[in-house]
Amino acid sequence: MESKGLQIVHSGERTNTEGKPVSSLVLLSIPDSDYASLRPHLEYVSLPNHLVLHEAGRKQKFAYFQNSGLISLVVVMKDGRTAEAGIVGMEGLTGTPAAVGLNRSPLHAVVQITGDGFRVEVGALQHTLQSAPHLQLMLSRYAAILGLQVAQTAACNRLHEIGQRLARWLLMTQDRVDSASLPITHDFLATMLGTDRPTVSCAAGVLQRKKLIAYTRGAVKIVNRKNLENSACECYAAIQQYDGELGLK
Repeated sequence: MESKGLQIVHSGERTNTEGKPVSSLVLLSIPDSDYASLRPHLEYVSLPNHLVLHEAGRKQKFAYFQNSGLISLVVVMKDGRTAEAGIVGMEGLTGTPAAVGLNRSPLHAVVQITGDGFRVEVGALQHTLQSAPHLQLMLSRYAAILGLQVAQTAACNRLHEIGQRLARWLLMTQDRVDSASLPITHDFLATMLGTDRPTVSCAAGVLQRKKLIAYTRGAVKIVNRKNLENSACECYAAIQQYDGELGLK
């Protein structure tokens, strides 16, 4: 089945049954018939900073389609240390295992930039997919692309230096939240990049001295995106190519 050529509905032209507008790219990209099947199950939710959506290894109750904000997918070790595995914005779904018939995930999902969206009970989503072929195709494609992102991130964290990884992460985040100002802290960046705060602060200082970013307490602003792309490792271009299949900028 071919999904290319589908008309993408403009943000806000679709709503859930309560009248809450939809900005999720997945929900705006599927045909009316598929959306009508899912619409009764879309529950609008606020996604405040630090809200845990899924705990690693636990049974998933909901999948989330985001209108805005950023979800971090992280691996949590027994000693509490964490490392970035991937990020999800309005382009995707949090809870991709549910889309392919699974109810558990090894990844911890937590809100890192406040937003909003819609949650769907896993059982309702899996039932809907049986009669919504375009939605099933979109979610299967997204699950595959997210897997590629996770694999590329693993290689990046192992092989590239912190400045390149930081540039890559900031660019990926901006792609998903569509804002030059990112409300994130050095502590959070250290968690995402699997390092410590002083190392991140040093790397951010280098980018700031190059006038690529501006850092204020609790936020990072991308000042020169083109040059920031030049400072990122090859992984950003690779992940951007995967994302292109989903219509990301």
